[in-house]
Amino acid sequence: MDLLEKVLSRENLRMALQRVEANKGAAGIDGVSTEQLRDYLREHWPTIREQMERGTYRPSPVRRVEIPKADGGVRLLGIPTVVDRFIQQAILQVLTPIFDPCFSESSYGFRPKRSAHMAVRQAQIFITEGYRFVVDIDLEKFFDRVNHDVLMSRVARKVQDKRMLKLIRSYLNAGVMINGVCITSSEGTPQGGPLSPLLANILLDDLDKELEKRGHRFCRYADDCNVYVKTRRAGERVKESIQKYLEKVLRLKVNQQKSAVDQPWKRKFLGFSFTHVKQTRIRLHPKSLVKLKEKIRKITNPMWSISINDRIEKLNQYLMGWIGYFALADAKGILLSTEEWIRRRLRLCLWSQWKRVRTRYRELRSLGISHVKAIEIANTRKGAWRTTKTPQIHKALGIAYWQQQGLKSLTHRYFEIRKAW
Repeated sequence: MDLLEKVLSRENLRMALQRVEANKGAAGIDGVSTEQLRDYLREHWPTIREQMERGTYRPSPVRRVEIPKADGGVRLLGIPTVVDRFIQQAILQVLTPIFDPCFSESSYGFRPKRSAHMAVRQAQIFITEGYRFVVDIDLEKFFDRVNHDVLMSRVARKVQDKRMLKLIRSYLNAGVMINGVCITSSEGTPQGGPLSPLLANILLDDLDKELEKRGHRFCRYADDCNVYVKTRRAGERVKESIQKYLEKVLRLKVNQQKSAVDQPWKRKFLGFSFTHVKQTRIRLHPKSLVKLKEKIRKITNPMWSISINDRIEKLNQYLMGWIGYFALADAKGILLSTEEWIRRRLRLCLWSQWKRVRTRYRELRSLGISHVKAIEIANTRKGAWRTTKTPQIHKALGIAYWQQQGLKSLTHRYFEIRKAW
């Protein structure tokens, strides 16, 4: 059985369909959603399958979406149609067992039984062992700059099925739909498709093998690569040689502004950083905290006309997802102060909803505040943010009140996760 037959096997297609439906996601340029995928396949799959077997199938262009980045730029995301996501997932399931076992132990991104947390923990071990400088390599627009010929030559090392190679190449050349116009792509593998992370790892595995051959200690998560050395001078040498290798052999461009040789606690790695005391500990990078607070500010914007219950629901959804990832960091004190700030933001929303003096008086009295204090606070000329710090309001709308409203505790969840580890 050749690889394409394995891709088109009933069991493999069933698994791919379940995975695409579970992942959900937005529709591509044809507007077909994951909920409509099964019905679409019942009608069109025989034709699509025949085209794939003949080698004449042509994927649809991806839908371009721009995702704002923390540094002010944008990340270009390509959303394939659900049918192409289904086919890519089926290909991924066949190719992963072929390529993944040969990948480097220092590669952690988008691989079975590996995670960003494992990469950060390994980096912590390297720093503890005395490798106190990091060569932080940032690839400029990596997914948009991948050379198709270089990538396909790496894929062809393990895939001899010509129909499969042609199909993979057709996904690379599918193009992007922008303002109704299809723009063909001569380089790049769009972020957004199931196959892109594996293709990225296939290409960058050459970098991993080169670093291993030179005896370097490193952690790579997709295109985020950190090499750990003992001195700054050694780091500068490594940075220069890696840059030459990436640009000459893999034809990738290093972002000079974002790449650097520095001490690990001055750099960000997958949202985390480290302490520089004797016992190296994982901490939150300041930019991760800034991003968290920006999101909370949006949800707790008093100008947004939304009920307090809906705000709390949106906060819980975001905060529980956030802490699920960042619980790896030692951040008890930061989380306690952040929780206090969140409650104050929610008090601000309530105060802004109580626009009239009599409404404020009535609500304050219902919270158990005395008649005299309720009149005084309701008629205050202080600004809304300053008013939220009023001792009586702070006490009445404290931890117990927001727990009753359903607000989940970051700190409580933090300790739950770390205890489970």
